[in-house]
Amino acid sequence: MDTTAISPLTPLGIIPDLKNATSVPFNETACENWKEIHHLVFHVANICFAAGLVIPTTLNLHMIFLRGLLSIGCALFIIWATLYRCALDIMIWNSVFLVVNLLHFIYLVYKRRPIKIEKELSSLYKRMFEPLHVPPELFQRLTGQFCNIQTLKAGQAYAAEDKTSVDDRLSILLKGKMKVSYRGHFLHNIYPCAFIDSPEFRSTQMNRGEKFQVTIIADDNCKFLCWSRERLTYFLETEPFLYEIFKYLIGKDITNKLYSLNDPTLNDKASKKIDRQPSLCSQLSVMQMRNSMASTSDSEDGLQMFLRGTSSSSSLRNNQHEFCNAYGVSRLQHDAFC
Repeated sequence: MDTTAISPLTPLGIIPDLKNATSVPFNETACENWKEIHHLVFHVANICFAAGLVIPTTLNLHMIFLRGLLSIGCALFIIWATLYRCALDIMIWNSVFLVVNLLHFIYLVYKRRPIKIEKELSSLYKRMFEPLHVPPELFQRLTGQFCNIQTLKAGQAYAAEDKTSVDDRLSILLKGKMKVSYRGHFLHNIYPCAFIDSPEFRSTQMNRGEKFQVTIIADDNCKFLCWSRERLTYFLETEPFLYEIFKYLIGKDITNKLYSLNDPTLNDKASKKIDRQPSLCSQLSVMQMRNSMASTSDSEDGLQMFLRGTSSSSSLRNNQHEFCNAYGVSRLQHDAFC
């Protein structure tokens, strides 16, 4: 009687041949004979991958170099897989990787392209925005979407007191010179690369529907950059960095206008040297100068008193006190301004 045990997993009627069974060595899958070294193209491709991955992130163009080296490595792998390995799967996968890295590389190079600023705006950018590290592409967005360049001939009015609304626009003078006056009294000049209506823009952030309290007339043939106020405000809300830049520039411009009020003979060359931080004192002074005069009966006498000051700091301080007293500024505003 055959005592060979039949496994439960063995089909009925089939008995395994145990005599002829051979054992499989445990280490048969291990590498006994190493294959020959791959072609040089394979190694150059891996060197490109390694070089791309060790580029320090502190390098300015590290992402461009990384994508470029990865693209070169993938291209070399395709050559190796096609000519020396004849491996279709390796060629296909590296073709996909090559396309992806090339697209990234082209996009990064495109972002690094030199931004061409219009000739009329180049001096404005170099004088006002470039020192504050505003990127050229951001400046191009600021000046290319919702603003336009307008002109005024000598004698034409940019704004008329008690007639022109201050809610519509904000402008920067690009060329020429403008003259600001109140009831026929000269206040100060506006020179290129300066805001035309910065005090009105600042004051009407709290009160809308106001009119200009001064007259602004082109003294020469003028050219200015004009923004739509509503669209500019919306754009600045989406760009916090540029919003802070505008706050600084408008505050600085108001400060310069304060000095011009104290010294009406201040010219463009001298105004370039005034580089001070915007303060509440300076903003309130010009805002009150332009807006409070209309409501006082002694405005002409007070204006003459204000314009008698010299350019020294002590005289400026005295003029501010005289101005506050002449126009009945509230106590809170007096403490902040005077």
